[in-house]
Amino acid sequence: MWHKYLLVAVYLWALTCSLVPAYGLVRIGLKKRPLDLQTIKAARAEREANYRGSLKGMNQNHYLGSSDEDIVPLNNYMDAQYYGEIGIGSPPQNFTVIFDTGSSNLWVPSSKCYFSIACYFHTKYKSSKSSTYTAIGTSAKITYGSGSISGFFSQDNVEVGDLVVKNQDFIEATKEGSLTFVLAKFDGLLGLGFQEISVGNATPVWQTMAEQGLLSDDVFSFWLNRDTTAEVGGELVFGGVDSKHYKGKHTYVPVTRKGYWQFEMGDIVIGNLSTGVCEGGCAAVLDSGTSLLTGPTTIVTEINHAIGAEGVVSAECKQVVSQYGDLIWDLLISGAQPDQVCKQLGLCVFNGLSITGIETVVEKESREGSSAADSALCTACEMAVVWAQNQLKQKGAKDKVLSYINELCESLPSPLGESIIDCNSISSMPNVTFTIGDKPFVLTPEQYILKTGEGVAAICISGFGALDLAPPTGPLWILGDVFMGPYHTVFDFGDLRIGFAEAA
Repeated sequence: MWHKYLLVAVYLWALTCSLVPAYGLVRIGLKKRPLDLQTIKAARAEREANYRGSLKGMNQNHYLGSSDEDIVPLNNYMDAQYYGEIGIGSPPQNFTVIFDTGSSNLWVPSSKCYFSIACYFHTKYKSSKSSTYTAIGTSAKITYGSGSISGFFSQDNVEVGDLVVKNQDFIEATKEGSLTFVLAKFDGLLGLGFQEISVGNATPVWQTMAEQGLLSDDVFSFWLNRDTTAEVGGELVFGGVDSKHYKGKHTYVPVTRKGYWQFEMGDIVIGNLSTGVCEGGCAAVLDSGTSLLTGPTTIVTEINHAIGAEGVVSAECKQVVSQYGDLIWDLLISGAQPDQVCKQLGLCVFNGLSITGIETVVEKESREGSSAADSALCTACEMAVVWAQNQLKQKGAKDKVLSYINELCESLPSPLGESIIDCNSISSMPNVTFTIGDKPFVLTPEQYILKTGEGVAAICISGFGALDLAPPTGPLWILGDVFMGPYHTVFDFGDLRIGFAEAA
C-alpha cells in the first residue's frame, strides 16, 4: 500500500515542479534594430545634453521629480534599438519598450494623445479598456535633448514576462514633441535606474516587483546579442541570471552612487600602453540605453587616434603645441603640478578666476565673462598637459611627444558627429582594455567598431564617443551597448553591486 502513496507523492512533486518557472527566472526576449547611421549625430548630441542636465541636477541635490523641467536621459536608440514587449492593464494591452538602465520611469503613449504625430504611429494605452486602471492625474514632463514627452500619471497592472506587477505608477504620454519618436520602433520606455532619478518620485518597475515579492532574487541581468544576423537580439532576465549567457564567474563592484548604476573603474589601456587617466579611479555608469561607449574628450581622442578614426582639427590645440609645447614640457619635467601648468602659462585665467577641469570647447565658449578664444586655448592646454604627462610616464622623448600631441590635435572627436573608420584596417587595430574590480575587460576591434552595410557600401564608425562633464560630477565614463554586448551584466539591487562576465 505504501508504494501507492509513494508514487502519488512523486507524481504530485513532479507536477508541482512543472508549474514553477525554471530557475525562478523571468525572461524578456529582446529584439534589435540595426544601426541607423543617418541619425547617429542627433542621437549622440541628445544623449550628451541629457547627461549634462540630469547629472547637474543630481549634483545640486535637486530632486529630479520636483520640476516639470527636470531632465532624464533618453536612450541612444537610433544606433541600435534593443526593445521588448510588456503589457499594461487587464486584459493586458501590449507595448514595445526600451529597457533603459539610464532612466527610471515607465511611459507609453496615451489614447488621449491627439495632437502628436508620433502617437498615431504607435500603440496607445486606453484606460477605459482596463478593469484594473486607477486614475492619478498628476502632470509629468520629461525633457530630452531634441524634444520631450509630457502627460500625466496613471496606475495599472503591468505584465512583464510571466509576472504581473500590480498597481504600478506610469506616465500616459499625451504629447511627444520630436520627430525621433515618430521614427522609433518602440512605443515607450521602461526605466531600470533608481528612484533617485525618477520623475514624479515614481517607483521603478523593478522596485515594485521586489516589494511585491515577485522575484526569487533581487537582481536583473542583461545579455545583448551583437550578432547582426541573429533573429534574437538578447535577453533581459528578472530575478536572476541565465548561465547559458556567460562564461566563468562574474566580477562584482559596488554601486558608488544611486541614481544611475554608477561604479568605480580603473585604468584604461590602449594596446599595451596605459593611458594613466584612471589609475586612481574614474566614475563610470553602466547604461543599456546608449549604444556607444563615451568618455572625456582627452582620452577618447587618444583611443580614436590609435584606431585610426577620423577627427576634426583644432587650430587652438595646434597653436598651444607650437607656442607653449616646450614650456609645458619644461614645467612638467621640473615637477610642476599638472593642474597648475596652464594657469602658470596664463592660459586658464579669466577675470581673475581660474578654470579647472577639462570641458568641451563649446561649453567653455559659453562661459560667462570669458572670450571664446581664451576659453578654447585653455581647453587645448589642459588636454595637451594630460597627453604630455602620460607620454612622460612612458619615458617618451620630447620631440616625439610634441609630435604625437600635434597629431592628436588633428584627431579630436567631433562633438556632434561620428568618427569614421576604414573597415579594411579593423584587423590591425589595438585592443582597448578597461579595468574593473582590478580585472581587465578587453574590447577587440570587432567589438568596438560599429558596421553598417556590406562590401563597397560598408561604413564603419568608432564605438567611442566624447562626453565631457565638469567636476565634481565628471569626468564620467558611460559604458553602453558597445561594452554590454561582449560582457554579460548583472544589476544586483539587493546588495547594490554590478557584475560583469564574458558573454557566451
